[in-house]
Amino acid sequence: MNILDDLKLQYRLGGIAMRVIYWNVACFAISLVFFYQYSGGGFVYPNWLALSSDPNVFLFKPWTFLTYAFFHASFWHLLFNMMVLNFASNLFLTFFTQKQYLGLYLLGAIFSGVAFALSYYFLNISAPIIGASAAIMSVLVAVTTYQPLMNVRLLLIGNVKLWHITAVILVLDLMQFRLDNTGGHISHLAGALFGFIYIKLLQNGTDLSIVISRTLDFFTNLFKKSPSTPFKKVHKNYKKPTEKVTSRIVAKDKTQQQIDEILDKISQSGYDCLTKEEKEFLFKAGK
Repeated sequence: MNILDDLKLQYRLGGIAMRVIYWNVACFAISLVFFYQYSGGGFVYPNWLALSSDPNVFLFKPWTFLTYAFFHASFWHLLFNMMVLNFASNLFLTFFTQKQYLGLYLLGAIFSGVAFALSYYFLNISAPIIGASAAIMSVLVAVTTYQPLMNVRLLLIGNVKLWHITAVILVLDLMQFRLDNTGGHISHLAGALFGFIYIKLLQNGTDLSIVISRTLDFFTNLFKKSPSTPFKKVHKNYKKPTEKVTSRIVAKDKTQQQIDEILDKISQSGYDCLTKEEKEFLFKAGK
């Protein structure tokens, strides 16, 4: 199995958190080709991708309230965000569903984008913003609100409470609020606020992520071809051999059992713990 097949398999089996990371990395790769100014040494994003605080721009490009959350200003910006996203995602998906995760990520990005645009509008500042940090903060604060006392083991530090980690990140944002990247810090804090609100509403029986789930389901069903019913030829007085049916079912059960065992191994120790033979088996089974 080559590297490309390995990446495809991880994308299919990694769940929505892995796919969101892949989307961010893919957008960064696209940025290097189309938006990186090698002479100036930086990215220059068009206003139809980056979110602008200018109403004359964002009112006519409302999709930028989402697109800005998938692009980054540098490799280190991307790397740090994806590390925090992977950390927060694993914790969040321990308690909640993948649909809730995707809904929270997207709604957190939109809410934070609106907070940024309105804040800069009233401050009479015109500037663009990019980065997944605000959406990531929504996920991190959401799971922290739900399980603040969860023990998390950190390298070289040991066990700490989840709320300690989140609190340090929020304090650092507050400390830098007036120093640099004010718009970014506004969006981060807005994302944190949305994560808190999301969990509190969820605990009271209101799941905001349903808005995203139903929207995605609508468009998925809209473009999905209805399966055509194949013509079935009926043979009277014909019975399938019992032995063949039994053997076919047994073979299917063994294959499914092997898949389940490998997936359990992935959930316990991660994808990298699989042997080459197990990866190839999963890749063939997924075709």
